[in-house]
Amino acid sequence: MGPTVPERTISMPPIVIVDTSVLLNVLDVPGFNQDRATVLGRFGELVEAAANLLLPMGAVFETGNHIAQLPDGQRRRRYAEVFRDRVREALAGRAPWTLVPGPDATQLAESLDSFPEYAMQGVGMVDLAIVKAWERACARHPRRHVSIWSLDHHLAGHDQRPHG
Repeated sequence: MGPTVPERTISMPPIVIVDTSVLLNVLDVPGFNQDRATVLGRFGELVEAAANLLLPMGAVFETGNHIAQLPDGQRRRRYAEVFRDRVREALAGRAPWTLVPGPDATQLAESLDSFPEYAMQGVGMVDLAIVKAWERACARHPRRHVSIWSLDHHLAGHDQRPHG
């Protein structure tokens, strides 16, 4: 029998839940792209690290709402088309992120129970849904690094480091 080899800890790529603020910068939406250079730099790092980028449907809908409210019609059309194309790529599995479906009825009921307290902190339903998606990912993957990537301070602090 040969020498024993120490057991190696296999590092799994991080799970990163992408918020609306990040998606708006990636898409370069005017008025919402002030952190684009920083976001694209981090985006490249995460893609290179083979991170599991998860894009919640709430962030998709919220991004679409921001684009629909752009005051210039030509820009609104241009960014709506870019948005459409990027989301279609994700649906087809050709994007660096995976779309996360919205909550089911049970999950929505749980979020509604929490909503009054979150609302008092200025946290809306989309952000609450993102927090709940993070909580579910943490519970499913206790040995993985799971975080929310957001430019909003109340979401950016959600970061589970691997344990166990």
